[in-house]
Amino acid sequence: MKPRTLKLPPHYRLQDVLAFHRRDSESVAEQVGEQSLRKGLLLDGRAALLSIEFDAAHAPGSARYQLELDGSASAAAQKQLDDVLRGVLGLRLDPQPFCDFAAADPLFGPLTRAQPGLRVVQSATLFEALTWAIIGQQINLSFAIALRRTLIQQAGRQHSSGLWCYPDAAAVAALEVEALTSRKFSRAKAETVLRLARLVADGSLVLELSSSNGIEQVSEALLAVKGIGPWTVNYGMLRGYGYADCSLHGDVAVRAALQHLLGEDSKPDLARTEQILARYSPHRTMAAAHLWASLHPRSAD
Repeated sequence: MKPRTLKLPPHYRLQDVLAFHRRDSESVAEQVGEQSLRKGLLLDGRAALLSIEFDAAHAPGSARYQLELDGSASAAAQKQLDDVLRGVLGLRLDPQPFCDFAAADPLFGPLTRAQPGLRVVQSATLFEALTWAIIGQQINLSFAIALRRTLIQQAGRQHSSGLWCYPDAAAVAALEVEALTSRKFSRAKAETVLRLARLVADGSLVLELSSSNGIEQVSEALLAVKGIGPWTVNYGMLRGYGYADCSLHGDVAVRAALQHLLGEDSKPDLARTEQILARYSPHRTMAAAHLWASLHPRSAD
């Protein structure tokens, strides 16, 4: 595929995007440079390498991208690429409606003005987002990243460039639980990941949105899966779909940010956090994003 150019929105915060994809220091599936991103992924069942360059000198305010596919291209792969590109660049969810909504709000108004252009970066697929949420729950980030790397290398596929592609549900479903527990996964985490993968792979759980399978239906189906709770579902919807109204009241960092914002001595409990965030519906995803960003403020690019 020949290189193409994508216009980026004003105040685009490139460093936020690169930081999200730079999490794995071993760079098995993503390689991040100062102004570039290379990511391995599966498109229509084929291993692919997505290369993106943010070259202000040649194309200010734009991203130049190119896809190298192992095998012949297809219309389905192109359609998937368009959606993946919007996700990995944080373009699925427009942040401006929340900024307008919260402009006069005493809590979030100052946050939105301090972090102009803040966006929510997504994973390439909802399956990747959900498995990452399961893996990362209740453990520290560096350990979660190591487990994610294990899953990729156990079930993923290498592109001809050498980068690994995050596995799809069918590849993960083919694993035995010992393939993960022998590599530091807890049994509960391993079983939940495999349970999700097998339900998706055999068609019992449909993650693609349609007129008859909306956010509510997918959420209910996920909550019925043993080992998956409200936080996992909401985080998966945030990172997988870029859904605008995810309530992250169960997130420890969200509660810590609220504590700081409110100037209180302890974190608000789950019920109070849910009540506070409910005031910002239908923009609770961006509310969570601004709370996270407030803990580690970064100047705009």
